[in-house]
Order: sequence, then structure tokens, then C-alpha cells
Amino acid sequence: MLQAGAVHEPVLPRSSNKPLQAAAMVRCGLGLDGKLLALAAASHSGEDFHVAGVREILAGAGLSEDDLQCPPGLPIDEPAQQAMIRRGAPPDRVHMNCSGKHAAMLATCVAAGWPTGSYRDPAHPLQAEIRRTIERLASQPVTAVGVDGCGAPLFALPVSGLARAFRAMVLSDQGSPERAVADAMRTYPDWTSGTTRPERALMDAVPGLLLKSGAEGVEAFALADGRAGAFKIDDGAGRARPPVTVALLRALGADAEPGADVSALERVALAEVLGGGQRVGEIRVVIGAR
Repeated sequence: MLQAGAVHEPVLPRSSNKPLQAAAMVRCGLGLDGKLLALAAASHSGEDFHVAGVREILAGAGLSEDDLQCPPGLPIDEPAQQAMIRRGAPPDRVHMNCSGKHAAMLATCVAAGWPTGSYRDPAHPLQAEIRRTIERLASQPVTAVGVDGCGAPLFALPVSGLARAFRAMVLSDQGSPERAVADAMRTYPDWTSGTTRPERALMDAVPGLLLKSGAEGVEAFALADGRAGAFKIDDGAGRARPPVTVALLRALGADAEPGADVSALERVALAEVLGGGQRVGEIRVVIGAR
């Protein structure tokens, strides 16, 4: 086991909790699968197919964009963002990167017969079940409850517990809610992030890899056989997250897995530092056990 830093101290995993939240939603009756289930666990880029998927989830539950309680946002994907700005469209909730999760939360409430107007309340039956699911998968209690950037409850875990939860997801029985979410994300990584995001590139490069990033420099992942890891970068910046992730995957032997795309891993691992538009350095990862 490789560990460094305060791995047993609670952190706020941000969007790295989304696969666990989605598993809880399926347990509560969410009837999505495939691409739309991947979108339920996504921090999507706001590309056209993401937005269409969010609207499909809402329409299937008899709801509309007006029911979303995430804040308005612009697409993460730069071409989609620029296109939206050029046509004079203001930020809206359906383009916000957490809208897939929020749409799925609403659809779960409809399926379970719960109120939709209060779905973000930590005392809501949906959020109570999400908390229980996270605690079960992490094999430890949630230590604090905050509010995520999207307005939904945010349950704190140490990175060690987050890694255990991702391990539990990939090792769950075929047909279980946890396995359904893991399989959907691994089959459709572009729906979980975006067509040009490092998360998509990493899951394409390593067969069977489940991976989800979170704001403030968080990453959690698990290989198909249960080898898993998670980390949080102290300063909260995401610039070092891709090279750190690749370094840890290599430490777990992911680059030796059958079908692994070593060159793709190398591309993700390269984090250039630019000055005046020219390369003046790079971020390098040094791993040492403590």
C-alpha cells in the first residue's frame, strides 16, 4: 500500500462522490441505464449530447429544466461555451456540469414518490439514502455534511474511504446498482466527462478503469480487479491531477494491463508549464512511500 499525507483525515470529495450518489439513486428506483446512467454520475462538459441527455432524463420523469436546482452555468467544453456566448445565450442550469446528477436526483424522487422541491435538503429521503450508501461503500461513517458547488449535500470522507468505495463499486455483483453505475461510466466515459477531457482519455487508455475527478484537486479510481486509489491536492488546483493520476496508475501496474494504451497515458501525464505561450517547464510527479 502506498500512502502519503493525511489519508485518514476527512476531505470534501466534491464530484468524486457522484458515482456513489448515482448508485444510491438506482437503489431508490432510478430507471436509467447506459449513457443516461453515466450522465447521472457526470461532471459533463455541456456538449450538445450532454444537454440533450439531461433533457431526456427530465422529460422521462415528467419534469423540465425549471425543476433543476443547480445554479446556471456555461459549458466546460470551450467550443460549446464559445458557441453559446456568440449566440448571446446566458448561462443556464441545463448546461451546468452537475445538471445530469440533479436531473437524476429529480427523476429518482418521482420514481420513489418523494417530493421534488426539497430534493437538495440533507434530511430528504433521497439524501439520507445517498449518505447510507456512501457510508456502506466506504466502510465508515460520513464525518461532516457540507454544500457542494451545485447546491446538493456534500458528504465528507477521507481519501482512504473514497478509495474503498470505488473498490467496492467495481467489485460489486453483476446487476447490482453499484456495478450498473460502474459499467455505464466505463462504457461511456465521454458521457461522464466530455469528448476531450483527461478523464475520458484515461478510461479509454486503461480497460476496466473507473475514474471520477472532483473539484479542489480530487481524483478517485479503481481498476477492474479492485486495485484502487484516491487523492486530494492540498492547494485545490487541478493542474497536477492528470500527471498524479497517471503516476499512481503506473504504480498500481495499470500500464501493464492487457490492452492498455501506454502512449495515451504518456500524453495525459505530460503537464506543460507555459510562459509567453512557450513551454518553459513541466509538472513532474515523484512518488515515495512514507
